[in-house]
Amino acid sequence: MHRRSFISAALLGVTAVFSKFALAGNSSGVKTDSSSSFYPSITGLPELPAINWSAIGAQAPLLGNTPTANLPTADVVVISWAEAEWAAMQHVFVQSGEAMPYSDASKSTWNGWVKYDVDMPSSPDSSDWTYWGYYRLVSINGKQVLLFKSNTHLDWPGAQYLGDLIQRFCQVVQPSLIMSTGTAGGCRLTDHLGTINVVNAATMYEAGQSPTSWPNYTNTYSPAWNIVEQAGFSSLLFGIPASSSSLQTLANQFNSFYGSSYSLATLNVDGLCTPTTLPALNNLTTSGTPLLTASTFVVGNSSGDYVNYAVIEMDDAVIAETCQQNGVQFGFVRNVSDPAQNAALPATVQANWGSAVYDVFGFYTSFNGALVSWAMIAGLPA
Repeated sequence: MHRRSFISAALLGVTAVFSKFALAGNSSGVKTDSSSSFYPSITGLPELPAINWSAIGAQAPLLGNTPTANLPTADVVVISWAEAEWAAMQHVFVQSGEAMPYSDASKSTWNGWVKYDVDMPSSPDSSDWTYWGYYRLVSINGKQVLLFKSNTHLDWPGAQYLGDLIQRFCQVVQPSLIMSTGTAGGCRLTDHLGTINVVNAATMYEAGQSPTSWPNYTNTYSPAWNIVEQAGFSSLLFGIPASSSSLQTLANQFNSFYGSSYSLATLNVDGLCTPTTLPALNNLTTSGTPLLTASTFVVGNSSGDYVNYAVIEMDDAVIAETCQQNGVQFGFVRNVSDPAQNAALPATVQANWGSAVYDVFGFYTSFNGALVSWAMIAGLPA
């Protein structure tokens, strides 16, 4: 199942399927066509290279026997969400010894992963929701790590079911740490495309309520930062290939499809879609900065409406709440796949542009996020 940037799904009210739809009913003069979708086509995008673990004196994760009857016990659970995130997880944790082509970003199945559909609720919100997700077991520095590609989300089939899934992890897998790694919308005005923010707190957005009353969940998790700081780790990171020419091509295709005429400078507000040489890696647990979880249309913009949050995404506050109830530590490694948007643009344009940037570059931002997630686990004490 393909999942676009959360801002498109939330704005559209898509709760049954995370897929691409053109936005309808806007008043911005932008083309709307519910029968077709904008699929960016940027040619010549590079593959992800094999990972040179020896550059930091490390070894690739070891592949273990993954039980098929039920979830195994593990020290750590790492959850990803979208297909591009799953591909990145596969590359870092499973098949790092070989290159991965860009086309794999949209793969919906991977060998060796087990579909988890045990004890599915009898009355889910959607008849299309037939399994919790896929899992695979690996070992990192002697720690058992359960990788999980979730098919269960806050906005589909709902918070109750996502909470049930996390409860199963707490009770059946019995981890000491549950991590979520994946794409997110940027809201800090310094976070360029590809920035990685690691947090240990999450706030749940509640429409119509004062932000001071939004539920906030936090814990004492402190990520192991020693591997990230090693000489050589930066050589493993992949520079996001969002060159000026590729962004201009994307803007041209965007305008052509939607019948608009926005300049790249307008769409790429403050140059936030132009990545830094290598992505910034920010340990925001030291400041207690939370991420913001929302199931409705909420997006960071150049007005700085949500600048006090690490990122905006769609699931992690549910994880945090359930982990907090069970006394399990939690941490989130989120990559900025669609930076803060131009506040002067209509909401639909912000959503569509953010989704387009995510569609093209989320594969690469997710790879770096997965690599940092590996580092957080590899650096845990024995």
